[in-house]
Amino acid sequence: MPRFNRRTFIQSATATGATLPLFTIAGTKASGKVLGANDTIRIAVAGINGRGNSHIDGLHRPKENVEVTYLVDPDSSLFESRSKKITDRGGSSPKCVQHIQEALEDKNLDAVSVATCNHWHSLIGIWACQAGKHAYIEKPISHNVYEGRKLVEAAQKYGSIVQHGTQQRSSDLRARQIAAIQSGKYGKLLVAKGYCCKPRWSINFKPVSAPPSHLDFNQWLGPAPEQPYHANLAHYNWHWFWDTGNGDTGNQGVHEMDVAHWAIRGATLPQRVWSLGGRFIPGEKDLKDQGETPNMQISVYEYDDVLVVFETRGLVENRKRYPKSFPFKVANEFYTTEGVIKEHVNEQGTKQGWHFFATGDDRPQPLELDDTITVTPGGPFGSFLTALRSGDPKMVNCDAKNGHYSSALCHLGNISYRLSEQVPFQPAAGSLGDNTQVVEAFNVLKNNLQAVDIDLSQQVYQLGRTLQLDPSTEKFFDDEEANLLLTRQYRKSFLVPDTV
Repeated sequence: MPRFNRRTFIQSATATGATLPLFTIAGTKASGKVLGANDTIRIAVAGINGRGNSHIDGLHRPKENVEVTYLVDPDSSLFESRSKKITDRGGSSPKCVQHIQEALEDKNLDAVSVATCNHWHSLIGIWACQAGKHAYIEKPISHNVYEGRKLVEAAQKYGSIVQHGTQQRSSDLRARQIAAIQSGKYGKLLVAKGYCCKPRWSINFKPVSAPPSHLDFNQWLGPAPEQPYHANLAHYNWHWFWDTGNGDTGNQGVHEMDVAHWAIRGATLPQRVWSLGGRFIPGEKDLKDQGETPNMQISVYEYDDVLVVFETRGLVENRKRYPKSFPFKVANEFYTTEGVIKEHVNEQGTKQGWHFFATGDDRPQPLELDDTITVTPGGPFGSFLTALRSGDPKMVNCDAKNGHYSSALCHLGNISYRLSEQVPFQPAAGSLGDNTQVVEAFNVLKNNLQAVDIDLSQQVYQLGRTLQLDPSTEKFFDDEEANLLLTRQYRKSFLVPDTV
């Protein structure tokens, strides 16, 4: 494989056109190395503030010949404490860099584990594949539909192993439950529902200021548009801005979206999608804060004969201020022609796992599970390492393609929401259709808002555009405005190319 260096990166970034990436491996098809049982696997963890801590913990295994040899983050203030975690566990001091490009230059590096902001996920994954590396990529695998597809293409072209960080795919129990749903023994699946109901209240407003001296803000922005710094961007609230995040539907929600999608045998993308909701902040002036993404949202995805209904509610679990607010709920439910599969909670309030409830019968029935169905053991990180050692991409529990579909569902709902019109809560909406789960979800959203003292008679919500999609091309029919939101305008040095 031809060598490339940082000077090459910079020169190509300066000279590149709109269809070329920051760097390419010219004239060759790179492929990730096959690592023997006793070879040392060397990994760079990119993004080390929050979830990256878990990546370090899960992947640095010196007793198993797995070492985190690079820590990568635009914020250099994190390097000392994260390095100490590695050396305290018997590892050598990792090299700390602010630019992922520097780590990818290292011919001895085997893989990159990506826990950056969402807007960096796919690009680092593509660059890793082009550099002959493998990649573990946190959810969502992409910031938009286009770049997720490009990452799938890069993994296939360069023979790289790419695993998506949706952890339920690494559960034997969950795989057996999904197989039971797909078997038809509990009826034909009609609605796969997901819930992402976690506390997402106000982030208030932070003034524009100079970025901290330890933060390379240009590198932090990467593919995102150039813009001024404010403290609500770094390090967590970037989730609630369209340039860098995907709201909670694309944050926590992608886990439950992945499970809902998994239950539909052979599913890719839907034929139709629409979404509604809003960003509501009780007690704030004008009920607003600095965030852009909705904290109350319903998204509906129409396949041939199955609906995916997704409920995102952030005004929950704040009983001190709002004792009547709704409870935390992160879950899935599956409605069939014969009943519903959902979490059973016993009389003591203890969760008992998924059970089947036949229509008209409140008695929970344990699912009949096929114990021969298994996934690669070791959890998401362990299965990734197993795949690296075997050289077999099929050993990962959620590959780039499945990660792309589940993430794309989140993006499609958000596109509908962003192309919305304001609609009053009163009179009640009449455009939701007649599906019971959709209507119930909207009523729950309204009741949740009223429980936190929002007067619906004085409020509007955003009713998203109904979008028709061609799953084979991953483009919308006759809607150029929506198609523009399938991708983004990338900054010149951080392009996701048409040809990977």
